[in-house]
Amino acid sequence: MSAPNKRPAFDPASELLKPVRTDPDMKRPVSTVAGAALVFLRVLAGIVWIVSVAAGWSNFVRDIDVSFDDIAYTPQLAEVTLLVVMIVIGLFLMADAILALFILRGHNWARVVVMTFSAISISASFLQWWAGGLDIRISTTLLSIGLDILILLALSSRSAAAYARRNEHRLTD
Repeated sequence: MSAPNKRPAFDPASELLKPVRTDPDMKRPVSTVAGAALVFLRVLAGIVWIVSVAAGWSNFVRDIDVSFDDIAYTPQLAEVTLLVVMIVIGLFLMADAILALFILRGHNWARVVVMTFSAISISASFLQWWAGGLDIRISTTLLSIGLDILILLALSSRSAAAYARRNEHRLTD
């Protein structure tokens, strides 16, 4: 005998295929706030990484192996390479923070972009692990993988999708 008002452990396909409700006055759900907060945490983790690289700049420059066929290795080349990598990562972090703000404002495209990036990041980590080249530890990639999984869970919820699509107008047959 099942308890009344108890939700089943799985949703039937008929429920999953129903279009999400579009209510322009819908309040921002917790799942959307949690997803955006997790994106901000991912940005914060990236900033911490950049600061740690800057703090140990000479060690990182010494350990970088920048070698090309026609270009001789110099410490200046290693510094420039590391600086370019940090700038590119900084730009990605800035874009991620901007996307989190758009998610909070309820833009569906930003939610989809962040979920796509998270799925690609998780898949890339898995493929690197599968190939035997990635050691997943807390000090390496476990934090970023965990954040990406939590971001996917929060932003793919029905409430987050409904909030992001609350202003869409659907044609009815």
